[in-house]
Amino acid sequence: MSLRTWWRRTRPTDPEFVAALARRWAELPAVARTRAQVIGRHAVGCEGTHGVFPRCNLSCAPCYHSRDANRVRVDGEHTVREVDAQMSLLRQRRGPVAHAQLIGGEVTLLDPDDHAAALLAMRAHGREPMSMTHGDMDDDYLERLALGPDGRRRLHRISFAGHFDSLMTGRRGIPRPPDEASLNPYRRAFVARFERLRREHRVRYFVAHTMTVSPANVAEVAGVTRDAGRMGFGMLAFQPAAFVGDHRRWHEPYRAMTDDDVWAEIARGIGARLDHTFVQHGDLRCNRVVYGFWVGARWHPIADGDDPRDVAARDAFLDWFGPVNFIGSSAPVLLVKIARVVARHPRAVPIALGWVRRRLRAVGLRAVLRHGVRPMSVVMHSFMDAADVAPAWAATQRGEVADDEAVRATQERLAACHYTMAHPSTGELVPACVQHAVLDPAENVELRRLLPIAEVRR
Repeated sequence: MSLRTWWRRTRPTDPEFVAALARRWAELPAVARTRAQVIGRHAVGCEGTHGVFPRCNLSCAPCYHSRDANRVRVDGEHTVREVDAQMSLLRQRRGPVAHAQLIGGEVTLLDPDDHAAALLAMRAHGREPMSMTHGDMDDDYLERLALGPDGRRRLHRISFAGHFDSLMTGRRGIPRPPDEASLNPYRRAFVARFERLRREHRVRYFVAHTMTVSPANVAEVAGVTRDAGRMGFGMLAFQPAAFVGDHRRWHEPYRAMTDDDVWAEIARGIGARLDHTFVQHGDLRCNRVVYGFWVGARWHPIADGDDPRDVAARDAFLDWFGPVNFIGSSAPVLLVKIARVVARHPRAVPIALGWVRRRLRAVGLRAVLRHGVRPMSVVMHSFMDAADVAPAWAATQRGEVADDEAVRATQERLAACHYTMAHPSTGELVPACVQHAVLDPAENVELRRLLPIAEVRR
């Protein structure tokens, strides 16, 4: 490699990524353009697939899919083709790198070879993929996914999110969970599969835990947070239930429970204050995110939002390192990128050292040396009701800003959406809430015609 090539490869910022960030920032409504905002300053947001395998073999109440989703055949060729097309459009519109979810119904209904092909297609378009699953998979599925027919690794790193909650029925071994605690052995077994894959085949992994929260299980959220947080997950994500998807599965008064109610239970379970305003991903009415880490049996946030020194450190990071692409770079290349930024902004060194000192003072050096540090973030995604999304999206499509305060607030949330899906046939990018509330029903009807499930009469 020539010196010129190496210098270009290790430049801190990619002009294409910087341009994508600028476009994303310009799209945000004024209410979301804050100093804490990550979208448009360090990331373009998360992306997801749609219409690639809508069928699932468990039943959830509620379920964000429309009633026809389970009448669509899982077809690997269709999945890979659609994933490639959707990621291609996202690559054109959202720039060279992003996190993206391979999501639909149940991803492990895909043949492992088709699943691997879809993940490789996502990576080919600069996406860091995460497969979304209910976790009820065969013991050898991950091995068949990560290893090719020749037994060699075709995927050196995989990311999965496992969804576990007592609102799901049909899981093997526990078809109707009596409570959340009864699912803990299944949560542990899920993580153990990845640990074994790394141990036996050196496949690195990231695993997240996701959970739908309703009035029926909100009182158990603290217990899930406490228990699952210690199992090795790198993220705990909670989704308060919304009136979206198949209306036949709306069994509770979901709005009797507020986002603050759920967040309070998460904080009680984690045993720490959760300041979701310190780092903002899109609209705070949609996403609450707190980054932190475990040291032994205690979880600690990465910063104290009431400490002006931590706020200054956050601002310095987003100002100086925000345009740096952290996805897809090897450790040596990333270190050189960081060093070049530091060379331009030498004040980053004392700011970083001050942050480290404050964290060590809060955690204790002895505890760090004894237990080490394990990162884990806490997230809550609040989806909107279909009845609210439809009129707001219609107004946005007409180029109008609604006079009605509630509709206008929904428009703001959609404009700031952190989670986007692509429609190659129209060239349109849509928020996930629009996809599930407005577009999914017709899309799944069409998919049912395209990929029918053949029924055999006996």
